[in-house]
Amino acid sequence: MRLDLPCTAPSAVAHCRASWEFGAGGSGDEAGRPGEDESEADAGSAKALEWSADGHKWQSACDHTYLIDRAPAAVPPPPNSQDARQWATALGAVHGKSSLTQATMRAAAGAGPVVVQELFARVVGRRAPLDWNAYEMSSGCGGSITPAVFAVDLDAARPVVRPIDGGDEHGPLPAPKLPYQVTSSEPLVVKIEAGTMGCDCDWYLEVRWSAGDRTGVTRIDDGGRPFRTSAAGGGVYGYNYESQKWMGP
Repeated sequence: MRLDLPCTAPSAVAHCRASWEFGAGGSGDEAGRPGEDESEADAGSAKALEWSADGHKWQSACDHTYLIDRAPAAVPPPPNSQDARQWATALGAVHGKSSLTQATMRAAAGAGPVVVQELFARVVGRRAPLDWNAYEMSSGCGGSITPAVFAVDLDAARPVVRPIDGGDEHGPLPAPKLPYQVTSSEPLVVKIEAGTMGCDCDWYLEVRWSAGDRTGVTRIDDGGRPFRTSAAGGGVYGYNYESQKWMGP
């Protein structure tokens, strides 16, 4: 899905032709619960920013790695990308090496415009990488589109969320630049690619926002829990559709 900003939008003045590899609305029933504000200038005021998040997005809708503490014979074939959450949850799977999260932010009904000022990542747990088997959802896939993302290195002592431009055959696809104004009908949808080579990490996002004279920080997580991404430390398996078996080392 793509979001085309009108040239009249305040946040699109510098990029009137921008077409981003982002959705224009919520992430669906499996996208997680609506978020609540962590803090506001006035604790008794109504919520200003709403969000939803889907932590089971795949690169190009086909490329992803899950770590699973099961032998290949006990792991079913890869699911369709839209069924990834149910498949991974049933198997107790953890994102391997990197994860792609899609977050949708919009102003709460009646709140008026809200400006998303900054996006941060906070790592709240680091353990040794899991030594579980790694199961690749595709033996190789790709496309003409490289999506724009916000990238974060979970191994860094102070992880920084950085916008990374994408591109396709028609030219660059700029990542959204913050600050960015949202309303209840005009959301901001971003993809966050979090990677690690050295830990089993628990992490979540923090969004700093303002609405008139109000300010706050909203936490974006996985249904009340931190997101989890681990470096891979075990065998790597790919699925052979001809033999209908996982093939590995």
